[in-house]
Amino acid sequence: MFILIAFAAQEAVSQTTKWREIHKVKRKETIFGIAKDFNLTVEELLDANPEMKQPGYELKKGEYIFIPFSTRRQPSTIPAEKTNKETTATKTTQTRRIDLRDREIRVGVMLPLHNINGDGKRMVEYYRGVLMACDSLRKEGISIDIHAWNVPEDEDINRTLNDRNAAKCDLIIGPLYSIQVKALADFAAKHDIKVLIPFSINAPELYTNSNIFQVYQNSKDYNESVIRNFTERFAGYNTVIIDCNDSTSRKGEFTAPLRKRLESLGRTYNITNLKSSEGMFAKAFSTSKPNVVVLNTGRSPELNVAFAKINNLTANHPKLNVTMFGYTEWMMYTKYQLDNFYKYNTHIPGTFYMNPLSSQTERIQLKYRWNFHADMMQALPRFAITGFDHAYYFIKGMKMYGNSFTGAHGTVGYTPIQTPLHFERATGNGGFRNTSMLFVRYTPEHRIETIYY
Repeated sequence: MFILIAFAAQEAVSQTTKWREIHKVKRKETIFGIAKDFNLTVEELLDANPEMKQPGYELKKGEYIFIPFSTRRQPSTIPAEKTNKETTATKTTQTRRIDLRDREIRVGVMLPLHNINGDGKRMVEYYRGVLMACDSLRKEGISIDIHAWNVPEDEDINRTLNDRNAAKCDLIIGPLYSIQVKALADFAAKHDIKVLIPFSINAPELYTNSNIFQVYQNSKDYNESVIRNFTERFAGYNTVIIDCNDSTSRKGEFTAPLRKRLESLGRTYNITNLKSSEGMFAKAFSTSKPNVVVLNTGRSPELNVAFAKINNLTANHPKLNVTMFGYTEWMMYTKYQLDNFYKYNTHIPGTFYMNPLSSQTERIQLKYRWNFHADMMQALPRFAITGFDHAYYFIKGMKMYGNSFTGAHGTVGYTPIQTPLHFERATGNGGFRNTSMLFVRYTPEHRIETIYY
């Protein structure tokens, strides 16, 4: 799941443009030479990359440019080569027997890579993060061959899978749409290709196909994980649940099972209301135990009221020990609530966190701006950094362990910039599901800590 804060178009490309791929400019390449290599006219290349038409533009090594399909022919899939003695699938299987640790890693990206709607724009940014991860891994001596296909929602993914390069992949990242999962899963099983599904789509094949890796966690599994870690971390605390009178909230999916778990453990908890009088509100808090406060909404207005009431309470009872426990949405409110977050030792659970003050974050943002002449979208999570973390973790893991890589906790030794990944097998014969989660803690000493589970 992602929470979109704001969005602005990143490329001034024609709304009808569909890209064949994104090309990284090599040393001494020219616009004319690139157009010739891809069987394009110079005008077609310029139309796909309007910044090239600006006065004083210079093509630079390391820059990424869009390669369109030629208007002189329709985009089509490339049929598999036929031989008299063996099929392409047989050749691919034989090649795959060579240990991945002894050759380049072949990566395919099958996502909507276009500028037509929000899905395409977000996935282009995600793909750019994948490219940046490949650059970083190449500097570590890992050779990577990457192919990308534009697979929009109305595309029959079988057309893409007919491209002979698809069967050569060791890892395919995609798809974005549930309707495309089965065909890709069957294809991956046939050719022994790992498939990383990066976002929240329905993928029942996860439970029957050992080639499938799904990053997204459904809300039930995620809440169970948060509750388990909550009860471990806050053993000995008095839990205070505040009813915020938000009829639109779905946080009961978290607070109801939390209450049941506390009851099963014999833990005390109290329920109060934002509209309660000061005296009734104070009765929910313990003076002998530390208190951990949980709201039943993630909205900002109710959070403002809650902090106002708690600030008043602690002013009148300075010995009260209060910790706040929030929701992923609270990361959007940091700019306005940072002092309160620090003051109340706030813990925010999530499956991602990007520390805007870290040197890692600063470097990747600068690198993105340098390569693509744009800033990342203002979204949580950042799509480019998500793509970077996913690709870096998987490609390095496959290079380390070959086809036996399962994405298990601690196997890669990679510290994520934003998105941790820990996979566990979903069923005995099925694929692998991401189970990672974290708490972001704002300490009273004005530090931000990331606690991984």
